Amino acid sequence: MNILMLNPPFKGKFSREQRSPAVTKSGTLYYPMWLAYATGVLEQEGFNVKLIDAPASGIDEQEVIKIASEFNPALIVVDTSTPSIYNDIEIGETLKKLSKNSKLLTPVIALVGPHVSATAEETLKSSNNIDIVCRGEYDYIVRDIARNIEQGKDLDEIRGISFKRNGEIVHNSPQEFIKDLDAIPFVSKVYKSHLDYTKYFYAHSRHPIVTIIGGRGCPYRCFFCVYPQAFSSRSIRYRSIKNVVDELEFITKEFKPLKEIMFEDDTLVLNRSRCKEFCQEILKRNIKIKWSANSRADVDFDTLKLMRKAGCRLFCVGFESGNQNILDNMHKGISLEQMRQFAADSKKAGILIHGCFLVGNPGETKNTMLNTLEFAKKLNPDTAQFFPLMVYPGTEAYEWAKSSGYLKTTNYSDWLTPEGLHNCVVDSDNLSSEELVEFCDYARREFYLRSQYFFEKSIQIIKNPREGKRVLKSFKTFAKYLITNKKVKK
Repeated sequence: MNILMLNPPFKGKFSREQRSPAVTKSGTLYYPMWLAYATGVLEQEGFNVKLIDAPASGIDEQEVIKIASEFNPALIVVDTSTPSIYNDIEIGETLKKLSKNSKLLTPVIALVGPHVSATAEETLKSSNNIDIVCRGEYDYIVRDIARNIEQGKDLDEIRGISFKRNGEIVHNSPQEFIKDLDAIPFVSKVYKSHLDYTKYFYAHSRHPIVTIIGGRGCPYRCFFCVYPQAFSSRSIRYRSIKNVVDELEFITKEFKPLKEIMFEDDTLVLNRSRCKEFCQEILKRNIKIKWSANSRADVDFDTLKLMRKAGCRLFCVGFESGNQNILDNMHKGISLEQMRQFAADSKKAGILIHGCFLVGNPGETKNTMLNTLEFAKKLNPDTAQFFPLMVYPGTEAYEWAKSSGYLKTTNYSDWLTPEGLHNCVVDSDNLSSEELVEFCDYARREFYLRSQYFFEKSIQIIKNPREGKRVLKSFKTFAKYLITNKKVKK
């Protein structure tokens, strides 16, 4: 049985899987990692699977239709996101209708991703041609759907799905989150078979890069973060150390040239003893590869030193705010002093930081935003991003904005600008969405156009030409967004 796994076309290099989906100003383009994991499970089960990443490959809708017609799949799994959902549904509908007046199969269309996990009923009501919504992690859900199609059974026994029966929407009981992550094939093997890994770029990392995970779920309660709330849960589950490091060995042998591996775990360093064991296994096997990871800003210096020794090059860190009250309001669970210490210790250990800062959270004012900008300058990470609050269905942030009357539209396409860049749809009592966006543009210029930053980057490029290539590639894409005449009133 043929199965098509599709990251559909939308606004050019649209990065659908990142936590805030958009066309990025830095040129960053994420792997369709969750689609790839599910592809591995389906192939392991014996199905014939084709994975298409349209944004990375430059494939438009007509080309997708052509590929689907030739492949003739019985099941099409379509990835989705909040700002692209109308487009994604439309493509699913088009593919559903391919069999009309032809000898093609009529495919079952299943939508996946955090957005539809949180809006299953709403999504199914919006279309008569979407058959199934998978809620949450879908590796085994799509496997079970495929089994049922092949065996001609109905959908009643498949956990984790919502579907229509006789015009009524049925929500089956939830699928348990996967505990034995070692049973899932290496996602990098799927990349190797189906994707061109040179197409993916992370502005803070060296290129080319391969992205994997060592665990799923996050126990922290940041009120804006969509994946733990709408997709992978706050229940942390790990792969074994052996399994993860086996994959590192596979990647270093099979992907050449390769400059870096990125761990997209919500936070790789949550379990300190496990993190140390992981680093020691890398050193024991003498694996020579640089890697980066998402991290909270609370890792101790001894762990940082060991991570650096094992090849850790960079942390992607959500500092979010430079005001303690705002951090508390978003349930960040960390102090400004902890973040300062972490930044100092990381620099001392030789690990770079990509700092993420988020404005528009509960209680935000112009003064607290300026606190954040000054905090970012003092931390002085290698790179920084400033975003307005993006609220997604399934998150506490979305419910806060909606219940407070701050959500100025329910049209999901407004989550992006016409060019596909991040937009903001939250107007609070203190700040308008326009003010939040303007401040982020201002903060970006203030951070990057400092003489101190230019001087340090020049030294970095001279001392480490490999870092220089990354910096220049990112700046080439990013520079046009720094040049603007807009000013923020203080």
